[in-house]
Amino acid sequence: MTAKDPAAVVSRAAAGPPVRILWVFDFDGTLSPLVPDRTEARLHPASRALLRDLAADPGNGVAVLSSRSLDDLVPRVPVARAFLGGGSGFEWRLPGGHRVLPGEAAERKLAETREAVLPLLGRLSVFPGVDLEDKRWSVAVHFRRVLPEAMSMLAPLLAEIAALPGIRVFRGPSAAEVLFFRGANKSFGVRRLCRILNFDPASGRLVYAGDDENDAVAMRWILSRKGTALVVGDRVRVRGARNVADPADLARVVRALSRQLGAGSGRREGEGAACGATK
Repeated sequence: MTAKDPAAVVSRAAAGPPVRILWVFDFDGTLSPLVPDRTEARLHPASRALLRDLAADPGNGVAVLSSRSLDDLVPRVPVARAFLGGGSGFEWRLPGGHRVLPGEAAERKLAETREAVLPLLGRLSVFPGVDLEDKRWSVAVHFRRVLPEAMSMLAPLLAEIAALPGIRVFRGPSAAEVLFFRGANKSFGVRRLCRILNFDPASGRLVYAGDDENDAVAMRWILSRKGTALVVGDRVRVRGARNVADPADLARVVRALSRQLGAGSGRREGEGAACGATK
């Protein structure tokens, strides 16, 4: 089922008790260990138990936000009460199965951009060791198996793609992610979820956990709203964020944080700003 009327979406999503804490988690490398074959990625057992326990509290909103497509993400997160975001938040599935999609104008723009950019990305696939992962709203260029001497030839092609109008590229140590909408990063995805939920961090608390540059954009925005950010592993550095080792360590830290926030009396009056604001 899909929902295109924003007012109807907000009414349905916000029909339950008001969300006091909104927990948002990346999937790959955060809730699921990074694996050589991305089709084999699954929730870590500690992550699955954590999501279910958090979602059991009506004061919590629990979301998993991934750059994977929504159709790819949904079967990997079997948690009935979780909000699931694909395409860095372009697509959302609400508890109960309703989907919030971006609309026909965005779909047309996506088709035009893909038609222009995919041939350039195809040039990268000729490099031995390069693996292209088409996520629909973005393409991940995996180069962990590329020999160091070949990277000097690959880098200029990535730079050429990054210079295209409307395109954004996040570089990591073993992959680059090419976003087909420059502003549609995970900060955008979190703000979109806030609008769907009618959630204002001035009267609640945002917590985000992730492990790459796309996540870091969301973390910096959340920290600017007096929220909490958790970096899993050592692939990115975010000033003000807390580092944890792996998905199991994340589950331990989040459980402790949940107890701490649950024992508090809430945020100070005036802290934070509306999720719909931009920075």
